[in-house]
Amino acid sequence: MAWTLDLNTDIPVIDQQHRRIVDYINDLEVANTGHDRGLVGRILDDLVDYTLSHFAFEESLQEEAGYQYCKPHKRVHELFVRRVGEYVERYRAGEDIGVELHTLLSAWLINHIKRDDADYVAAVKSNMVGIIAEKEKKKETGGWFRRFFK
Repeated sequence: MAWTLDLNTDIPVIDQQHRRIVDYINDLEVANTGHDRGLVGRILDDLVDYTLSHFAFEESLQEEAGYQYCKPHKRVHELFVRRVGEYVERYRAGEDIGVELHTLLSAWLINHIKRDDADYVAAVKSNMVGIIAEKEKKKETGGWFRRFFK
């Protein structure tokens, strides 16, 4: 799976995290090609941990920005986590899920970034601009400590 420019949200931290998930998907493909069941399991564990962390971070940005569809977006994440959890159970039961999981992850990630994530970008970017402007304003006035000693 190759990262393409149409997957960029133009929120650098989110794009970096999405690229890392693409790396995991590509690692899974390598493990599948080498028929390395142990590696598939390790990648699956790492991918689940990283994705949960990413989802929590993304949801916190949305909440902070007041994104109106934060709860439905979180629900999409929860459904995906549940679905991947089923793959984890099947893997632990001895099933060879690598290729099927790779197909699911590749399609889901692209669809999720282009549809679901694209919807929150404007709200989060606007909030980030506001935060940066507030920090700049504080720099200009020197903050409460500097004003206190003037």
